[in-house]
Amino acid sequence: MKRKQQILAISILLTGFIFFGNDNVKSQNSTEQKGKITTTGYWIHDKAEELPGLKTGPFVRLDDKSILTIEKNMSCISKDEGKTWTKYSIFPDSSRFEIRIERVLFRTSNGTIILAFANDKERANWSWNSELADSPGATIPTYAIRSLDGGKTWQDLQKLHDEWTGANRDIIETKDGNIIFTSMMMRHNPGHHTVVTYTSKTNGLNWIRSNVIDLGGVGHHSGVTEATIEQLNDGRVWMLMRTNWGVFWEAYSEDEGLTWGKFKPTKIDASSAPGLLQRLQSGRLFLIWNRVYPEGKDSYPLSGGDGVSSEVAHSNNREELSIMFSDDDGETWSEPVVVARITPESKVKRLAYPRVFEARPGEIWITTTYSGFGGYLSFKLYEKDFI
Repeated sequence: MKRKQQILAISILLTGFIFFGNDNVKSQNSTEQKGKITTTGYWIHDKAEELPGLKTGPFVRLDDKSILTIEKNMSCISKDEGKTWTKYSIFPDSSRFEIRIERVLFRTSNGTIILAFANDKERANWSWNSELADSPGATIPTYAIRSLDGGKTWQDLQKLHDEWTGANRDIIETKDGNIIFTSMMMRHNPGHHTVVTYTSKTNGLNWIRSNVIDLGGVGHHSGVTEATIEQLNDGRVWMLMRTNWGVFWEAYSEDEGLTWGKFKPTKIDASSAPGLLQRLQSGRLFLIWNRVYPEGKDSYPLSGGDGVSSEVAHSNNREELSIMFSDDDGETWSEPVVVARITPESKVKRLAYPRVFEARPGEIWITTTYSGFGGYLSFKLYEKDFI
C-alpha cells in the first residue's frame, strides 16, 4: 500500500472521518465581547486583568503562603504574589541540565514539592527523515526530582525514560494520596508520539510507569500528545489528549494511573494544541484550550496531511484561548468563552500552552508558554464572572 493510502487508512481508523473540508466539527457562533489590550499586544476579556511581568509558571502555593515556580534551572520563591523572587539552584552541577519549558510542578498534601521535566541538555539525534517518516534514535529524557523544604534544596533526582519527550504537561494528587503526571514517548517506524503517565505512591521517591497510549500516526507532530488529567468524583482519572483529529481524545484509568483504557474521541472540538483541565476549589472542572476554529468561523487553514508533520490535515489554530466550566465531571459544559486572542499588535501571533494556577479560591491565574519569546501572556480572571 502506498504512503498516501496508508495515511488515509490511519486517518479513517482513528477518527471516523476524513478532513476533506471543514464540516467535521462545528464552531461556536461569534458573540460581541468587550475587552482590553495587554502590554504585549494581546486582547483579553473585559473581566480579565493582566498580570504584567509575571513569570510563566507553573506555580504552587507553599505552607507560608509564598509562591514557588521554576525558571530555567532555578527554583524561585515569591513572598509578594509574584512581584519579586528569590532564586535557588536546583542542581549541584547545572551544566548537565536544561529544564525544558514544558514541565510540571506540584506540592503534595504533605508538603513535598515534585518537579518533572525533560532535559534539553540531552536532546540528541533529532533529524527528521521524510523518506523514513522518522527520526531514529531521537532523545530528550524525562526526569523527576523533589524538594522537602519548599523548593530551596532538591534531592532524589531520577531519570524515568530516555525517549524523546515533547512535553510533560500535567500533574495531580488523587484522593488516595498518589501523584500522577503525564508525559510522552516518541515511537518509531514510522515516527509518531504517544502518551504515558507516571504514578508515585511515595511522594515522588519512586515512580511506576503506565501502559503506553499509542494510537498510531505518521509524522513528527502526529499521534497523541500533551495530555491533561483530573480525578473524577467516582475515583476514576480522566485524560484529555491533544490530537490532529479535530477533537480531544479521552482515556480513563481506574487504578490511579497505572493502566489506561476506553480510548475514544470526545465531543470537545480542539485544534492541534494542548488544553489544561483543572479541578477548582469550588468542585467545578475548568478547561482552557484552543478550539478547532476561531470563534465565529467555520474554517481554518489546514496543516499536515503529507506524513511529514502528520498523516491527516488538521487545524493548528492558536489565535485565541477559550474557557468553560463543568458541574458534573465533564458530562456537560458551559458555553465556551474566548478570554484571550491575538491582535495586529501582538508581539507573537499565537496563544497556546496555557497554565492554570488558582491563587485563591475562584481567582484563576493563566499564563502561556507558547506565545513566543518576549510575548508571553499572563492574566487572571474570577470564576464567579463566568458561571
